[in-house]
Amino acid sequence: MDNIDSGSLTIEPSTDSNSAFADAQKSIQKLTLELKKVMVGQDKVIEQTILCLLAAGHALVEGVPGLGKTLLVRSLSQAMGGKFNRIQFTPDLMPSDVSGHAMFNKQSDDFVIRKGPVFCNLLLADEINRAPAKTQSSLLEAMQEQQVTVEGQSLSLPSPFMVMATQNPLEHEGTYPLPEAQLDRFLLHIWVEYPTVEEEIELSKRLSGNIGDQLDVSAIEQVLTMAQVHDLQMLLTKMEVDQSIHEYAVRLVRATRDWHGIEVGAGPRGSLALLRVAKAHALMQGRNFVLPDDIKSMAVSVLRHRIRLTAELEIEGIGASQVINELLQNVEAPRV
Repeated sequence: MDNIDSGSLTIEPSTDSNSAFADAQKSIQKLTLELKKVMVGQDKVIEQTILCLLAAGHALVEGVPGLGKTLLVRSLSQAMGGKFNRIQFTPDLMPSDVSGHAMFNKQSDDFVIRKGPVFCNLLLADEINRAPAKTQSSLLEAMQEQQVTVEGQSLSLPSPFMVMATQNPLEHEGTYPLPEAQLDRFLLHIWVEYPTVEEEIELSKRLSGNIGDQLDVSAIEQVLTMAQVHDLQMLLTKMEVDQSIHEYAVRLVRATRDWHGIEVGAGPRGSLALLRVAKAHALMQGRNFVLPDDIKSMAVSVLRHRIRLTAELEIEGIGASQVINELLQNVEAPRV
């Protein structure tokens, strides 16, 4: 493990930009309150989804069916006035079903591009691991480049563009697991837990008036525009990050590469992702500077899909989250 002096953290907030960051915090709070109108008992999931949006990243969401993943993305889209699309990934799904294809127009006697569902602001890629590798790659290319190529023509995707891809942790038969290189493209790995008894009772009361399984998002009001979301994302570029914070993020990621029980550690993209989400977390708190606690609070969600545990730990039932929490306790943080 590399020995880098953590040093002490020196923070000198810029008073000139304080009002912009305070306004940003209010906007984020409004967005959070709107999502909580329909989402019950998933406060952490809501927070991490908004953080992923602020950091202009994509999220891999894992949880059993019926916990509100589709409802969350539709609600977020309505709250910020964006376009929402959903793709159900299946073994026979083709790349053109995601990106689009060329079709012949008899009226113009020419081929025209028919854009696929990836052309939206928020895309729910449901059960991404059920599609073959070539279809997964077509989506991951769009995530990385924010553009797709159809019949040799490069087409830019709308901005902002965010993918929430889901996986079912219970069923693995007939699936195509994402390799580490593709998992690394996701900024966050969000785990959706079961609600508590009280939360599940409240959920049943709220949805008892719905017809069938309809997802009612009519209570959601638009509180942001696409331009405002872009402005919030741009604020992260003005965030103050002390040298010791950079060193701390790098030390954490490098520690995963030779930590006992970790077979494959996180790559450099892990430390970059950790800093991006830490800045988004600071913005959510109304700060224009990053603290070590911002790094700590996001480390598990940023790193758990970027490491692979040894077979011994998996047999013992020890998960990636537990190992990362142990790592956080042993890697010294900067002193504030």
